[in-house]
Amino acid sequence: MRHLLRPLFDQVVIKELEPDRVRRSGLVVPPGTREPPPQHGIVIAVGPGLDWWEQAGVKMPVAPGDHVVFPASAGVWVEVEEERLLVCTVTEVLGVLEEIGVCPYCEGRGLPGGDSCPVCGRTTEPTGQD
Repeated sequence: MRHLLRPLFDQVVIKELEPDRVRRSGLVVPPGTREPPPQHGIVIAVGPGLDWWEQAGVKMPVAPGDHVVFPASAGVWVEVEEERLLVCTVTEVLGVLEEIGVCPYCEGRGLPGGDSCPVCGRTTEPTGQD
């Protein structure tokens, strides 16, 4: 029989993402190497929230499928069906990683030629004027 961990109250269940074994430098990190605990994962289940949330109009800020970031000290790691899961309160989640097509900082702003956006790193073409 398969089991599902159903979180209670303001708890969130997060599945860890496999650590990237290839670093930007091209170095391959072998399995078993001492690594810090994962700090991002995918939400697989959320609790209903706290009793007073509904009256106050508060909704759970994350949903199943969200790619979230959390501190290494967040929650408790449990194993269910041979899968490592993090159970933590929603307040321990630092944020949701979202894909964006356009940088909200530099889009619509006139970056000087040759400068780069401090948020997304996009660079503009030098204007050739000095």
